[in-house]
Amino acid sequence: MNLSNDKVTLRAPEPEDLDFLYLLENDPDVIAGGNTPAPVSRQQLWTYIQNYSADIFAMGELRLVVVDNSTGQAVGTVDISSFSPHDRNGYVGIAIAAPYRGRGLGAAALKLLCRYAAVNIGMHTLAAAVAEDNQVSRSLFASCGFRTCGRLRSWIRRGDAHRCDAQLYQRMLIPVATTNI
Repeated sequence: MNLSNDKVTLRAPEPEDLDFLYLLENDPDVIAGGNTPAPVSRQQLWTYIQNYSADIFAMGELRLVVVDNSTGQAVGTVDISSFSPHDRNGYVGIAIAAPYRGRGLGAAALKLLCRYAAVNIGMHTLAAAVAEDNQVSRSLFASCGFRTCGRLRSWIRRGDAHRCDAQLYQRMLIPVATTNI
């Protein structure tokens, strides 16, 4: 399957992505929205890129770089984690670098990933846990066919004393033969 649409292309991480990934992974906004509270080193990223396997069935995850088709620049990442080969479900995450936000690139990447997950991996469901105070991400998932299905109370730590709830979003993936994903 071609992992491209009119706005973005999704591809495996390449060695030339090291500096971009280093900046993205260490962006305070990305750290605040993700599950990794500590900075990531260039060496850790280099090792990850060198050992990357796109076999989601073996690795339990899939990470792809989002490329803006109009410029050829890497603008973010989208991934599937906690993949269950038996149940064909997993969690989706997305990070778009600050200068590229608000251009529809995240939505284009997320829709493309959903299509790929349904058609090529045979996934049934994708889910995301989104901080309740992250209205931009909540709107993104809702615009891409994800529906709220629950809340995790006090799930995300914001500093030493503050916590916020996470909204659970879920999208059922139906094969493209029966619907337009």
